[in-house]
Amino acid sequence: MALHRDIFWIGRQWAVTGFGIQAVDQRLRGVLDIEIARLWDDDFVQSRRAKPGLNLEDFDKALTLARTRYPQAPPARTPVQAAIELPPAAAPVAPPPKPAPPVVLALRTEGRLARFLPQWRIRR
Repeated sequence: MALHRDIFWIGRQWAVTGFGIQAVDQRLRGVLDIEIARLWDDDFVQSRRAKPGLNLEDFDKALTLARTRYPQAPPARTPVQAAIELPPAAAPVAPPPKPAPPVVLALRTEGRLARFLPQWRIRR
């Protein structure tokens, strides 16, 4: 896989991009790349770190830079958790505002010749 177009840092073996962490060596075809969503998955990161021929110093620097660039998102809540954590409604909810009536343009041109109608121009 080619490097993402947004490159924020590039080292000897690793690069921090808009995708996450990517290996600079294109012969690997993205096998060792780590996307943004998995930057904080320690088991996944350790599995990448255990690969042979890895420059650990460069990998650690790329990982710290990527984690500072992409902070950890809060864990996703299920609909059941969201319903349990809702605070009781203190104030009544106002009804949504009524939409404005559509504007109707009245063109009084029926039965009149166009050359006798007043001319108009748009002013800027």
